[in-house]
Amino acid sequence: MKEIAKAKIQATAEENQNLFFEYLRLESVSTQGRMISETAEFVKQLIEDFGGKAELLNDLGGHPIVYGFFPAGQKGNSEKTLLFYNHYDVQPEDPLEEWKTKPFEPTIIDGVLYCRGVSDNKANFMARLNAIQLLSESEEGLPCNVKFLIEGEEEIGSPTIDLYLEKHADLFKADACIWESGSKDSEERFTIDAGIKGIAYFDAWVESAEVDIHSSKGAVVDNAAWRLMHALSSLRTKDHQVIIDGFYEMMTPPTELEKSFVEKTPFNGEKLKENYGLKHPLIVEKLDRTPQEALILYPTLTISGLLSGYTDPGSKTVLPRKAQAKIDVRLVPGMDPENVYEVIRKHWDKKGFKDVQLKLLTGEKSFRTDLTDPFVDIVLNSAKKVYGEDVVLNPNSPGTGPMHGFGEHLNVPILGSGTSWAKSGAHAPNENIRLKDFYQGIEHMINLMNEFGLIN
Repeated sequence: MKEIAKAKIQATAEENQNLFFEYLRLESVSTQGRMISETAEFVKQLIEDFGGKAELLNDLGGHPIVYGFFPAGQKGNSEKTLLFYNHYDVQPEDPLEEWKTKPFEPTIIDGVLYCRGVSDNKANFMARLNAIQLLSESEEGLPCNVKFLIEGEEEIGSPTIDLYLEKHADLFKADACIWESGSKDSEERFTIDAGIKGIAYFDAWVESAEVDIHSSKGAVVDNAAWRLMHALSSLRTKDHQVIIDGFYEMMTPPTELEKSFVEKTPFNGEKLKENYGLKHPLIVEKLDRTPQEALILYPTLTISGLLSGYTDPGSKTVLPRKAQAKIDVRLVPGMDPENVYEVIRKHWDKKGFKDVQLKLLTGEKSFRTDLTDPFVDIVLNSAKKVYGEDVVLNPNSPGTGPMHGFGEHLNVPILGSGTSWAKSGAHAPNENIRLKDFYQGIEHMINLMNEFGLIN
């Protein structure tokens, strides 16, 4: 196992920067269907340009999935296969007025690279390709087989990926998987996630009349905005405790090992408030759980959007006839999106809100890797060689992705490692990564593949 010098890593990344920037310029916004086929073709070509074999899978509907394969070198371990999961789709760039640079024009300012999709998730894919190139060009060659699954629907809930995983399980068969996520926290500690929360995302709405009504009739007539507000407020107390019968009972209790890692997870509430400019206390201050437990082990229930009545400048006195809300519930093991729908529906029916409509738009189950799996130590040990001993392992991320299907259909341990940092701003204006983190991400992937190829 030969180490590759940091200067060589940076030089190679800089040589490939034009390709990286071409990738970033592709406006692959999945929710709007922008440049999806062009980006899928570009990703396929990238893999081939770096010496791999690639194929577009588009036989089950949805946006194309890109399959990539790089065989182990002559001195590598052809019995071991590492799968990388990435996605080429990105979030919309709005609000445009809050960007300091053009959203889809990669721009470097003081060592920080700004562009929509650079943090989530295009830089991680490029870091892995750079690592493969550097290892392939070394005397020992690539230490193991490498496969890629790069999808184009992650930002819209990955609605078709399980279909592809089930049908093409043999094609994506591997011994372990590195996920698309991973970053440094607010204290510059590198964080690895061994799982992910699921999600149940809902539309909720109610209609109180056939037309908007003059607000003077508010003395005798109810309106949709109040009606929906009361229904929503029945789901959670003002102290932020979910009060839906059966909600918490669905949770699978965490193992003692998982709880021990959660206890060791650092959390800096003051830094969090500073980073986001928070105006209110953290909600865990009134809950019977630590912030770490809340982020990793407990579900959430969030109102993500509200719309009703007149919202333009000036005044218009109406009783709105319709009110709508977006609700997202982050799920932990044991919770199923359909079951969450059922308990909310039963709760509203019981509370007298049968007229409030509820529709499950998308759902994904959660996943946690067995923390006793040997792959966990490989990822941790290889990271410590780059980031130092203070590497943090979370049993799962607070965020969501289609990890459950990988565990179900491929039966692999899955851990996330990436190139973001606490202020990368994924999904927000001025999304970015620091170049120094990008180079370290390449180095970590080199170390990881070297160590992974050694196991029998």
